[in-house]
Amino acid sequence: MNLFVFGLGFSARRFVERERARFGRVCATVTDPARPSPPGVEIRAFGPETDDSRISEDLAATDVLLVSAPPERAGDTVLRRYRAAIADSPVAWIGYLSTIGVYGDHGGAWIDEGTEATPGSERSRVRLAVENDWLALGRETGKAVQIFRLSGIYGPGRNPFVKLREGKAQRIVKRDQVFNRIHVDDIAATLAASIAKPRPGAVYNVTDDEPAPPQVVTEHAARLAGLPLPPEVDFETADLSPMARSFYGENKRVRNRLIREELGVALAHPTYREGLAALVGDAVR
Repeated sequence: MNLFVFGLGFSARRFVERERARFGRVCATVTDPARPSPPGVEIRAFGPETDDSRISEDLAATDVLLVSAPPERAGDTVLRRYRAAIADSPVAWIGYLSTIGVYGDHGGAWIDEGTEATPGSERSRVRLAVENDWLALGRETGKAVQIFRLSGIYGPGRNPFVKLREGKAQRIVKRDQVFNRIHVDDIAATLAASIAKPRPGAVYNVTDDEPAPPQVVTEHAARLAGLPLPPEVDFETADLSPMARSFYGENKRVRNRLIREELGVALAHPTYREGLAALVGDAVR
């Protein structure tokens, strides 16, 4: 069984690192070929200005396709360039990594996969359109396409300890605001479970069990690591990028029942507490 990955980012890289042994051959695209890659992975350049000539040939020998490359405003670059090659390939399982942002704002209410997606930002509207394009490809070709809507991703090297250690953490307070999170290892486990049990057209929320206020997570991380707690900052005056600020415009609690009941996923890090406990070493690196 061969794997091809479009977009060897944080989540896809962790999946490859954990599951490399189950695949005979792994090819993956990056925008910067000079960046170190996991052992045993054949790297292909892919981006707005680059397109490795070997990709079509790779796809012709691929069984499992993971798409982690973000879309452009005009849509999905992978589909625009390689839709025909994928349709003609032996690929049987396709996973598209999306975001819970496609649900939009629900005022803090609980939602699940049956909740209508009502994206509030242009970025999320593009994501939803790309999801639908991939699902359409699955219907037309008979290939098992699955959509994975990820919540806030954290893991080794990307977590509150790193920001606390570097003095970049902010304890931002916005009344009643909560976010779901997901440890990158639980994303990898969910993908592996889906490959073992494909369901064409499936949409899964990949998220933890306990949405929590961001300042509470920062406080817990600081206590675990014995690091100074940054002062509270009101959301209205916080120093945030426009994209980061936009995340606070959406408030929802996301259920993950489907990955547990259908795929049998038992989260190794069901809340931020278990996830941070596993990562506390990052506080002293």
